[in-house]
Amino acid sequence: MSSNLPVPVKEMTLQPVSTGTMGMIERAVSDPNFNAENFKTLVEFRDREIARNAETAFNAAMHAAQAEMRPIEADANNPQTRSRYATYAKLDKALRPIYSKHGFSQSFNTVDSPIADHMRVLCYVSHVAGHTRTYQIDIPTDGKGAKGNDVMTKTHAVGAGASYAMRYLLKMIWNVLVGEDDRDGNEPPAPVRDPEGFQRQFTGLEIVAEDGTPALNTAWKALPEAFRHHVFAHYRREWEAMKTKASKATKGAA
Repeated sequence: MSSNLPVPVKEMTLQPVSTGTMGMIERAVSDPNFNAENFKTLVEFRDREIARNAETAFNAAMHAAQAEMRPIEADANNPQTRSRYATYAKLDKALRPIYSKHGFSQSFNTVDSPIADHMRVLCYVSHVAGHTRTYQIDIPTDGKGAKGNDVMTKTHAVGAGASYAMRYLLKMIWNVLVGEDDRDGNEPPAPVRDPEGFQRQFTGLEIVAEDGTPALNTAWKALPEAFRHHVFAHYRREWEAMKTKASKATKGAA
């Protein structure tokens, strides 16, 4: 039987099946009287042993990778809490070199969600030893505002949802502290109380801004009046940045 002790982090290779198991399988192959069902049981036992070794290596490498990760500086504004957060690009730049060094890779996919007007975003975290763990989050994609009116196309809603899902999954998987949580010992300022559904719609505006000024203006007019007042009262700087972004996109398309 193989040892259940964690695989050393520096030895991130698939651990061999124990010699005892392989010896029994070799004897079974060479013995013409060996029972076929017994042979099947041995092969299944070998497969479970390989999977167990791979998961043990995965867990040991996950522990080592997280031990090297440090709080990540925020580089963007969070419209929900009026605080700073780390974008996906910022998270990826800080985390990818560490998790790659420890034998991990990531890939994303989307599937149908059991929740109406949602999509499920999946993140596959794979380790060189052969084990893969799947993480998931369900994100709204209806493009509707708090009052049920359309504030973005479903295409833009999918883009906004996927962007949020990838960022949240990356932060959750590696359990990293972001600048928004690091107050340097000070009490956090009282957050602005945004209307329900504001964050998703405000993010939708950021996505739509990439299509130029006409598209941004259309999305802006579709927002509830209360949301527009809320932007002027608390997020004017972000709104001006969106308009600048949309203007550049319009000129670039000309």
